[in-house]
Amino acid sequence: MDYVKLNQQVWDKNVDNKDIWTQPVSTEEIMRAKNGEWKLVVTPTKPVPKEWFPKIMTSIDVLCLASGGGQQGPIMAVLGANVTVFDNSQNQLNQDLLVAERDGLRIKTVQGDMKNLSKFENESFDLIIHPWSNSFIDNVQPVWEETYRVLRHGGILISGFANPISYIFDLKNMNEGKLVVRHKVPYSDLTSLPEEELKELIIDQGEAVCFGHTLDDQIGGQIKAGFIIGGFYEDIGGIVLDKYINSSIATQAIKI
Repeated sequence: MDYVKLNQQVWDKNVDNKDIWTQPVSTEEIMRAKNGEWKLVVTPTKPVPKEWFPKIMTSIDVLCLASGGGQQGPIMAVLGANVTVFDNSQNQLNQDLLVAERDGLRIKTVQGDMKNLSKFENESFDLIIHPWSNSFIDNVQPVWEETYRVLRHGGILISGFANPISYIFDLKNMNEGKLVVRHKVPYSDLTSLPEEELKELIIDQGEAVCFGHTLDDQIGGQIKAGFIIGGFYEDIGGIVLDKYINSSIATQAIKI
């Protein structure tokens, strides 16, 4: 199964289905950002702390990685950054182009796999925004290695990702409000589910192929790539588990 291609198709459809991560910011939000009232999320609800961003945003080079949907990129563009949005889904990238045309912003879009940033030269960016998206790839270490490579020294990587605890539970039961421990982490739809169940999830229900990475891979992987972790917070994940523990994590990593 070519899960990268399949996930691309799923996210193209998610735009049509108005998934929450495909809804672009409004003109009103753009206007507020122009007046200095802005926020940006890489997890479901909590805004990234303003102190995580460079003090001066004007003319810095920003890569919004696996970040199509017209949400993070337009806000960065309003603040004066040179913005490139990179995503596997062309429909998601079109959301950024829609906002750019609607509100007179300059945003460059590039389609591709988040594990392969070979289209960019070494030390091309000052800031990378990587929202809750690496649950859709089988190996996160190439993402950390590539983001480290394309960041300039002193550059910042802001990432959001899932707490792996959410992947130990049976998905069908969890969607019904019941927590039934079933899986080991690291988790993969491709290897953790029986063939018929995988077919029902991916083919019949049209869900993306998902992977649950360990914290050693998510946070330790950034450190292994050469980053220093400069910030951390937790957020809800939008699932029943939120009653018991925050199931999303955000980190600020710095290339020294």
